[in-house]
Amino acid sequence: MEYTRLGRSGLSVSRICLGMMSFGTPVSRDWILGEDAARPMVRRAVEGGVTFFDTADMYSDGMSERVTGRLLGEFFPRRDDYVLATKVFYPTGDGPNDKGLSRKHVLAAIDASLDRLGVDHVDLYQIHRWDPGTPIEETMTVLDEVVRSGRARYIGASSMYAWQFAKAQHAAERLGLTAFTSMQNHYNLAYREEEREMIPLCLDQGVGLVPWSPLARGLLAGTRDRGGVRLTTRASGDPFADAMYDDGDFDVVDAVRAVAKDRELPMAQIALAWLLSKPGVTAPIVGATRLGHIEDALAAVDVRLTEQETAMLEAPYRPHAIAGHS
Repeated sequence: MEYTRLGRSGLSVSRICLGMMSFGTPVSRDWILGEDAARPMVRRAVEGGVTFFDTADMYSDGMSERVTGRLLGEFFPRRDDYVLATKVFYPTGDGPNDKGLSRKHVLAAIDASLDRLGVDHVDLYQIHRWDPGTPIEETMTVLDEVVRSGRARYIGASSMYAWQFAKAQHAAERLGLTAFTSMQNHYNLAYREEEREMIPLCLDQGVGLVPWSPLARGLLAGTRDRGGVRLTTRASGDPFADAMYDDGDFDVVDAVRAVAKDRELPMAQIALAWLLSKPGVTAPIVGATRLGHIEDALAAVDVRLTEQETAMLEAPYRPHAIAGHS
């Protein structure tokens, strides 16, 4: 495993972040794994040197945080041995204040997350999306309070427009508040719209990128084909993927398959290696529902693509409508 700093911060993280969304309760989705099934995958990730773990308060109605906290407590002797990230924004209840980025909800949400995780702080507290109903000054002020109180060490953001992220960072600077250290954005070989504005902004400002859906919900690993056949349980029940990707993206998939065949490597390793090579990318967030997913992620760190292979992978890309901000 390789390790790097998260943006310009002093926080050291593994170059693979294990996404914990697939661990929680199968009641929410067929492909979600319970704690016992998740245990060997988390164990293998830890054995492979992964120290960075990402979850959210709304995954499996909070059960993902509970599973995450218990498993990390099993495999790491000290709390300081791993980097724990969670997120706030999406509804966690039926009340009007059980969502968003208001002062009221953020303060309630961080305390609830810490309770479910069984820890006294998270290393990275992220806003899951932009909240148009709350002034950004209110959100940045309460996030700063969360950091100053010791409940979080750093703050991060997730998918939004570049102008929104710039506005948030400017508000923090103007008011003397904690600024965002990371951006968790939608970025992979099949969706590269972030290269237009968000990634150049983050590179300029020293913000680390921790992309979600690095394999395009399995598309880049070969879990779907042009004819609509779905080869895995998750691919068969993932309407979010159907809304973000279409048949036009299979030209990219074919390029990944060709490079993978030539290198005699799984497609997932090629797609992850490409992402790991891109400027500003700290650690792709990799989800897993079987041990092979973990093995591919660990191996991808050591795969180095040639300029010719990179050009072949990037050539079929076509512009997309903005996807992933809602």
